[in-house]
Amino acid sequence: MRTGNLDTAADGFAAVIKQAPSFAEAHFNLGLVNQERGHYEEAIGNFQKALTLKPRLHGANLFLGITEFRLNELVKAHTAVARETVNFPQDAAAWMWLGVVCLAQDKPEEAAAALDKAARLKPDDQDILYHRGRAHLLVSKNSYAEMFKVNPNSWLVHRVLGQANAEAERHLDAITEYEAAIKLAPTQPGLHEELGSEYRNANKFPEAEQAFKRELEIDPYNVLAKYKLGAIALEEGDAARAKELMEAALAVKPNLAHADYNLGRAEMMLGQDEAAMAHLQKATAEDTDPEVVEQAWYQLGTIYRRLHRMDEARNAMATFQKLKDEAAEKSQKRLEKFRVEHPEAPPPPPPPPGPQ
Repeated sequence: MRTGNLDTAADGFAAVIKQAPSFAEAHFNLGLVNQERGHYEEAIGNFQKALTLKPRLHGANLFLGITEFRLNELVKAHTAVARETVNFPQDAAAWMWLGVVCLAQDKPEEAAAALDKAARLKPDDQDILYHRGRAHLLVSKNSYAEMFKVNPNSWLVHRVLGQANAEAERHLDAITEYEAAIKLAPTQPGLHEELGSEYRNANKFPEAEQAFKRELEIDPYNVLAKYKLGAIALEEGDAARAKELMEAALAVKPNLAHADYNLGRAEMMLGQDEAAMAHLQKATAEDTDPEVVEQAWYQLGTIYRRLHRMDEARNAMATFQKLKDEAAEKSQKRLEKFRVEHPEAPPPPPPPPGPQ
């Protein structure tokens, strides 16, 4: 069977069964071979016979259910796989297949529950993660559809649309939806913070600042609003205020995005080079955003120069340039791939002229 000679394997297991007809494992293995050969009806008979002889044979109900699933016998498949999860509750594959069958039965809530259990048992399994993602996506989709049906003009609907536009990087559309939500629920916590984030993404910094301030009036404990207000203060050059706001937020939630990079920049502006160096070194080692890591190396090179650590400054700038060149190469490859896949697309505009 392992060599791929399925007919020979089937003959071998059939011979074993002829000599020992009550040997459940032989019926089970013959079922596996028949399933692999696409002989699903025969495989089902083999698995059923194995279970008659040994009702708790590990894997038999699972593969019976999988085979019935292949034949679109979803009710039977659900019964068999569910029985496997009862008999062997630590079997991640059984829970995964129960979720897969539930998805095929248009039962995403039940599928999500089963796949959550599978993921807890085997958290790094890509098949489980894929099906679990599908299930939760369908649960979300159905939930939002019901919400739209109940009240299409509620602030929650506008918030969901705002979030969807934000995820798609349609920031101006997201702003419109968040503003509509705020008009209907002006003191709802979180809305102004989300609006401020979209203003910031659209480079509307004064509007973003006002939104974050309003959020903190409504909810003084909104850590994200406080941190993002600090980031805007940093962009405006008010390093002392930026540091105060960001450190206050980080005292509550230490793992906010790009914290060391932003604090490093604030310390640089304040002339605290040693403190800036420590934050930027941490950013180059731990931040997960390639652009932030690239800029952290540049800022770190500047700090090393200030501290007269010239070898380290040269190394930092060399690393910055290497990362920048790699990012440019990847961008060029993506552009070339897009042009090949979309020859009808217009060419990109020429780059703006350099400084005169």
